[in-house]
Order: sequence, then C-alpha cells, then structure tokens
Amino acid sequence: MSQENTSQVGEQPFFDAGRRTFLRVGGSAALAAPLLALGRNAWAEPAAGGLIPLTFAWSQVSFCLTPIPVAKETGIFEKNGLDVNLINYSGSNDQLLESLSTGKADAAVGMIHRWLKPLESGFDVKIVAGMHGGCVRLVAYKPTGITRLEDLRGKSIGVPDLAQPAKHFFSVFLKRHGIDPEREVTWKAYQGDLLGLAAEKGEIQAIAYSDPTLYRIERDIKGGFVQLATNTDPPYHDKTCCVIGVGGQLVAKNRPAVAALTRSLIEAYNWTNEHREEGAKIFQKYAVNLTLEELLHLYKQLTLHSHPIDTELRDQIAFYAQDFKDLGVLKASTDPQKLADHISASVL
Repeated sequence: MSQENTSQVGEQPFFDAGRRTFLRVGGSAALAAPLLALGRNAWAEPAAGGLIPLTFAWSQVSFCLTPIPVAKETGIFEKNGLDVNLINYSGSNDQLLESLSTGKADAAVGMIHRWLKPLESGFDVKIVAGMHGGCVRLVAYKPTGITRLEDLRGKSIGVPDLAQPAKHFFSVFLKRHGIDPEREVTWKAYQGDLLGLAAEKGEIQAIAYSDPTLYRIERDIKGGFVQLATNTDPPYHDKTCCVIGVGGQLVAKNRPAVAALTRSLIEAYNWTNEHREEGAKIFQKYAVNLTLEELLHLYKQLTLHSHPIDTELRDQIAFYAQDFKDLGVLKASTDPQKLADHISASVL
C-alpha cells in the first residue's frame, strides 16, 4: 500500500465527556498470512527516518476496518512516528493471540466477543482501546413469517461456526429478552454464503452474522430478510465490539509506541467518520463484490465515532465479561471487573 499522504489530518486533542474519554480529529478474499510472516519485534531500534516499526495484523475482508488502510495511506501512522507493516491475517483466533503473546506480531484488531475467553485463559495480550460498534446483525428469512425475536422460539439460527462472535452475542441478547439460547433455539453452522441457501431450503429460519457477507446474502437471496436485532441495540448502543489488542511484551517495553498506534487508529476512525466517501475509496481495493455505494450504506450501521479507552474501556470489557459469565462461557469463579483490569492497559 502507498504511504503517500493523500489527506491532511489535524491534531487530535483529548477531552472528557462524563465518564468517557475520547480522541477527536480536528478539522476478492485475500490469502492468509503465514504465522511466521508476522514476526518483527517492535521494541527494536527505530527504522530509517526515526520511525518505529510495528507489525499490525488485520482482516482485509472486514469493511469495518476501513480506517486501518486509511491510517496507512493518508500518512497518519507516519505522522505519529510509526512505520506500520499491515499483515492480512485469517488464521485461527488462538493463533493470532498467540502471535501477539510471543511477539511474532505487535498488535491486531479483533472482536471482544471472540477474545474474552482466550484472554481469560492467560494469553499475554492487552486491550488498549475500542474501535467501533455495529459489526453483527440478526435477520430472519421473510417467507418464514418471523418478524420479532419472540418468533424465534423453536426455530433454527444459522451461523458461520459455533464459536463465532455473532452466536455468542446473540445468545446473550436472546437471554436478555427471555429466550433460552440453548433450549429454545437451535444453532446450525454453515460456511459463509451457504447460509443464504440454507434459509431458502428451510434448514434455518434466521441468520446471525457480520457484514459484508450478511449484506451480500440479503442482496442476493430471493425472498428477502427482516432485521431483528443488531449489536447496537440497547443496552449495547454505546458499546464497542472491535478492539485493539497489543502484545504484553510491547506494552511493557515500548508504551510510547503503543500510545502512538492507539492514537493513530482513533484518529483514522474519526477521519473516516467525517470523510466516509474518501475512506470507502481507499478500502475499495479490498472490497469483495461490493460497490462504493454499498460500502457507504454499510458504514451507516457502524459507530465509527466512539472509542472507549481507560476507565470506560475497562467498564465495557467488564460488562461483556459479566454477559459471558452469565452465559457460562467464562468460569463461574471469574470476577468480570478484575478480568477487565487484567487484560486491558491504559496507554494514552
């Protein structure tokens, strides 16, 4: 990717709003990267020009991560003193967290719903900021006649795999609405776009997944879908879902580099929020079967402007941890607030 500075991005002051602390800005599926390709220790000497080298793992198929290439191509990383090598990664979640724990990768972005259980198990990874909300949705196939959550009792919900964040989140969400996610609904796994065909065949009546795959299913499958819920519905309307994770060694040995990375990504998210069409054009090269207009439509569901750090971040992690504990995903002995304090770090 080009490092040419195509936009001028202003400085970003801190401000407090109640209990939240934010940073504001002024003014074709890709191949998985081999695990060993992630290896560069970012606490090494600065690169030529005084820039600190960092390796950042992300998924190029995730439109919600548009601000990551934005930070690269608009020069935000460089402005903050970083030489960031973006690595497309689609290996297993545990492999990614292990690569962060061992220093094979410096930082990555992922969904808190997928990271909480492994981090409870002891991976040396610290969450330093939230990036956005709005990644997952629950929709019902229109021909089934389902129009509300209560209609899902006795029905089957399709997910891409049974450990997928959408299943975890909507299991909690259904439980909050009085539906037992283990006894009153059935979860079935189908790979990617096959979820739409499963709905057409009557094998499932609803789908819980993330965009852009879910959007393509809605667009391409006859019969249509009705949206039942998203992870921005109350009480999650002000919660983050994707977070920045950094190897514990890097946080301990080069906190200024972690702060620069966090500041860069928050700045890039705010820039993208304010310049959505320009951000969509930067991400267009990674979009799989999506037009510019469709990307802009998908951005509407994201909370690109909200980035919890410090106390607010820990409170949100503890909130999700309590959800997962109630669901039986986390250990009964786990204290949600202590877990949140342990797996997070304040770097700004």
